Amino acid sequence: MEDTVADSSKIRVGIVGLSPQRGFASIAHVPALHALSDFEIAADQVHPERAGEAGVARSRTQQFGPVRVRLVEYSAGYRADHWCQKGHILFCVAGELETELADGRQFRLSPGMSYQVADNAEPHRSRTAMGATLFIVD
Repeated sequence: MEDTVADSSKIRVGIVGLSPQRGFASIAHVPALHALSDFEIAADQVHPERAGEAGVARSRTQQFGPVRVRLVEYSAGYRADHWCQKGHILFCVAGELETELADGRQFRLSPGMSYQVADNAEPHRSRTAMGATLFIVD
């Protein structure tokens, strides 16, 4: 991912799901933010679907220096195709996600729940029967 250099004196604001053709944000929030000198709109990146062992994940990403912030939607029946070693902070926005650790422990996230795992601490992989939307910082 390419990191863009931003004016560090401005507050960067991302609007997930912004559409220039429709919606309240495009006619109210965007013009208001452009009029304020202390803010700048930070565009997010929409990534193509990534196939898991089963199902797909769709993500929108924003990079802030070394910190990556994502909104990820997992399809019903999704199962990761790898064991992840990366650290994350996850917050479940919608649906339900099951995380399996390499040692066999399993955890279930439902809306409003979160967890964190450190880099190289515990290999983990995720799956969801019903689908899930997660806010992830890593």
